[in-house]
Amino acid sequence: MSEQGSTPGRATIRDVAREAGVSVTTVSHVLNGKGTASEATRRRVLAVADRLAYRAHPMARGLRRGRTGVLGLDMRPLDAIGSYLPAGVDYFMRFAGAAAVTALDHGLGLMLVPDPTRSDITQFAHGVDGYVIGDPVRDDPVLTRLLDAGVPVVSVGRDPGRPDFTDWVGPDDTYETQRVLDLLRSRGAERVALLAGTDDNAWNVDSERAYRSWARRHDMPTRVLHIPEADGEDGGRDAARRFLAGKRPRPDAIYCQTGRHAAGVLDEARRLGFSVPRDLLIATGSDAQQTRHSVPAITALDLVPEDSGKAAVELLIARLNGETAPGPIILPAKLWMRASTGDA
Repeated sequence: MSEQGSTPGRATIRDVAREAGVSVTTVSHVLNGKGTASEATRRRVLAVADRLAYRAHPMARGLRRGRTGVLGLDMRPLDAIGSYLPAGVDYFMRFAGAAAVTALDHGLGLMLVPDPTRSDITQFAHGVDGYVIGDPVRDDPVLTRLLDAGVPVVSVGRDPGRPDFTDWVGPDDTYETQRVLDLLRSRGAERVALLAGTDDNAWNVDSERAYRSWARRHDMPTRVLHIPEADGEDGGRDAARRFLAGKRPRPDAIYCQTGRHAAGVLDEARRLGFSVPRDLLIATGSDAQQTRHSVPAITALDLVPEDSGKAAVELLIARLNGETAPGPIILPAKLWMRASTGDA
């Protein structure tokens, strides 16, 4: 079993193996009193481990101890935003609630933790049986840490840098994006702009790729802005000014990845004198309180986080039980058509 340190600069089991000139497995066996290593090898490994001040990582140590009955949940977009309760965004609360109830139904607990690679995170956060990781970024360091430590892990959304990692659940972002764009086109849009986030996750990557492909098929111009998710409604207002001002042909529809961006676009567009939906159609790829309660209400994809939370926990439990059910698990979103696209 491989193990890895939890803080930058801490020696890892790989460091010990490299210095001692043996395999990671040999180091693990020596440190745990297992295997058939010679006495000379055992002494050399122990000496190197002592010199490097190596300590076994609590994640891997927990696996040796057996089940704790607790699952871990880390939502990577919230790590990036720096707030674990972004105003108006109920996706994460809905997801966490469904995940927790599903775990309880299986006699397990669910612990919410911030980025497990942070040096200031209590070691108790590492003593879980497995993790659910929400929306990993490309080559996500949290996934790397968990996979290297041999910890069972399931993600919500794929890691764009790990095509072979299929233990994930979530919507088909390509299909869902095309679905919204088709709606905008059916409402008369001829110049659809995309307001994307900056997190390098599959939700942003696949949606932008789908948008550009869709525009080519329909012989439409493309225009994309990337605004940090953390900027929220202010980021949407800034994007609206950039989209709607200047000499360039203005878009007649804007598809925003986040609901908070969409609410900001709507607010600024109206301030600039544009009527929604008469002059400008607006839709978003993630429903939120702002999109439901804005005037007019904003057409949105509901990613149904309750379904994702339940499916992610059930897939993780299956992996913990040694089951080989195939992944990924694709879950459909709901499209709420509202007044910002001329719908009731």
